[in-house]
Order: sequence, then structure tokens, then C-alpha cells
Amino acid sequence: MAEFRVNKMRENPVETDWKDISYASLPQEEAAEPIKEAETKTSPEAKPAKKSHKGRRRVQDVLGGDYLLKKSVVDNVPFLIYLTVLALFYIANTYNTERMYKQIEKTKAELKELRFEYITARSSLMFESKLSELNKRTQAIGLRETLIPPYKIFYSGDSIQIGNR
Repeated sequence: MAEFRVNKMRENPVETDWKDISYASLPQEEAAEPIKEAETKTSPEAKPAKKSHKGRRRVQDVLGGDYLLKKSVVDNVPFLIYLTVLALFYIANTYNTERMYKQIEKTKAELKELRFEYITARSSLMFESKLSELNKRTQAIGLRETLIPPYKIFYSGDSIQIGNR
């Protein structure tokens, strides 16, 4: 009887269920005896065999290294190396671009700060160069504003003339 079950399982292990196996298909002599055994013994029901998933098998092949031994992979090694080098250049280019972007932003911030400093210094110079401010600072050291208007000095090669023109 045990042989019958094993043979039935070998034919189609996925679809075979212990409940589906009937003793009626056995010859009459053998069928009578196992029925008595089945009635006296209560055994737990056996579960059908699990299906192996193709995805799991593929993952196991890749992680186990079996995938790398296939002929199609071995033939494509130069292309895979090319793709790897290309990916490394792409990553290096990205890092270089980010570094340059940070440097440009730093330079922009520095330029902005220098521009503010220039505007402040220019406005301060314009304020200090006003005539009223110059008079205040020169009176502190003893200089005064002249009351005589300025005049032009004309000269020719031989003589120097002073006049109000």
C-alpha cells in the first residue's frame, strides 16, 4: 500500500493529495487489509509538496554565483566591463558637477558680499567728500576756506601772465 502512495506521488507530486488516493483502484486482496489499518490508526494528513518559485531559483542562482558561469554571461563580460566603466564615469561626472556647483554658489555669495561692501564704501566716500564735511574736518586741524575765487594762470613759452579771464 505504501508503494502505491509513493508511486502516485511520483507521477504528479503537486496535484496529488492524500485524500484523492482511493483504495478502490487496488486489487481486491490488498484493498481490504489497508482499510482496516486506516480505520484503526488515525494519522495526520500529509500536505502536498510546495511549488518551487522560478523567481526564488533565479535569485539563488545570482546570489550563489551559478548565474556567472553560464555561457551567455561569459560571452558578454567585455560589454559588462564597458558598462561598469561607463557607470563609473557617470558617477565621477556627477560628483564633479556637484563640486563645481558648490564652488560657483560660494563664489556668488562672496561676490554679493563684496558688492555690498563696495556700495557701503562708495556711499561713505561720497558723504565724506561733501564740501560741508570737508570744511568740518579741515577746521579741526586749522585750515579755512578761501574767500578769493580761483583764477587761471596763462603762460606762453617766454612769459607767464596772471589774469582773471
